[in-house]
Amino acid sequence: MNYFDDTITAISTPIGQGGIGIVRISGPQSLMIAERIFRPKRAVKISDLGPRSMTYGHVIDLCDGSVIDEALVSVMTAPNSYTREDVVEINCHGGMVSVRKILEVIMAQGARLSEPGEFTKRAFLNGRINLSQAEAVCDLITARTDECRRIAIDQLQGGLSEKLAELRTALVDTCSSLEAYIDFPEEEIETKTREEMITRLMEIKREIETLSATFEEARFFREGLSVAIVGRPNVGKSSLLNALLKKDRAIVTEIPGTTRDLIEDYLNIRGLPIRIMDTAGIRHSSDSVEREGIKRSLDVIAKADFIIAILDGSEPLNKDDKELLEKVKDKNALIAVNKSDLPMKISLENIEACGRKYLQISAVRAQGLEELKSVIFDSNLKNWKEEREGIVVTNVRHRAALDKAGVSLSHTLRALKDNEPLEILSIELREALDHIGEITGTVTTEEILNNIFRDFCIGK
Repeated sequence: MNYFDDTITAISTPIGQGGIGIVRISGPQSLMIAERIFRPKRAVKISDLGPRSMTYGHVIDLCDGSVIDEALVSVMTAPNSYTREDVVEINCHGGMVSVRKILEVIMAQGARLSEPGEFTKRAFLNGRINLSQAEAVCDLITARTDECRRIAIDQLQGGLSEKLAELRTALVDTCSSLEAYIDFPEEEIETKTREEMITRLMEIKREIETLSATFEEARFFREGLSVAIVGRPNVGKSSLLNALLKKDRAIVTEIPGTTRDLIEDYLNIRGLPIRIMDTAGIRHSSDSVEREGIKRSLDVIAKADFIIAILDGSEPLNKDDKELLEKVKDKNALIAVNKSDLPMKISLENIEACGRKYLQISAVRAQGLEELKSVIFDSNLKNWKEEREGIVVTNVRHRAALDKAGVSLSHTLRALKDNEPLEILSIELREALDHIGEITGTVTTEEILNNIFRDFCIGK
């Protein structure tokens, strides 16, 4: 069923030079607009082309009849398209001028520019995909590693949806049985039936809690793990960043305080996207610009998922080092003793006395870096298996909905055990059903949809 009367269009490929640029049209006027602006090489009308067909020709500027570009036009008729509407995609050369000019002539024929994610939003509202699958499309586009891609594909193919459907079916069955007793108040729930309900609801609650618990680690594959490299000036923070990235991302000099602001980039460790940040050296300074950089470094320490606190192994611990160790004592952190290629003057016993893990490395010689990467991964994904099985939750919205469903089931179980009125049990069960339904869009609001699709790029 089509819920839209208007036709939308957008450039669906990145802006810039490229081999191909794609302008997409979706809606009831798609075929008509394409017929007006496109001249096929062979005598055929766009509307006469079969579904999933493609033809070659030229896009025309209707103002003067001039050729804008040669193109291949593909046609996907409703309901066999991404949006379940008539969809036309114009594949032209990838220059910025051509694709923008084609977009302009399409809009001149009555199509409007799509909103972010509106093609996928229409796919959801027209019943082609559910809401969690729509979110997986965005995750797939933004995936930074192959593991991120694999998790997104699992969700896009309906893995999470199927699991949630099982839980909803089990809850609906229990709710139906309960409401049957409400309809016939003269009948009381037998003790055996009540115990069976409690057992079944406890099983469902455990499954929901198990699914929710996967979020703690799986979210890092969607959001990325933020790792901050901190320490006093000239201990090798920028050298370590460059060594991990295998490129000269940060300026390295012997002058203390060279790094004044955050420098960040992405690193892939066993499929885990790492947002790694080089920070300004932490020390007492009278320079106002440096003090601002130090303030930002302290903010990063407070917010990062993992801290690499670097010490200079070629020098004894000083006051700034000890203050740093104090700042990270309650954080998820590793002490990296750098410059292991030089004579060791730092007291490793003093570091051990702090009760912190430490690792000796040499950033300039790339020694100990593989072990450092393993520590970063294992410290944050203790239970993650490379050959992972089962569904995981990576979206905070999904986790929140599952937790709310779990709370509703806890209330239901307490009410069942306390022999409270059946109407109360029914309300709590229906709330649990609604919370699970929010994930796939069985239950939704305009606010939820707006929050989800605003993060999409235009043209998807």
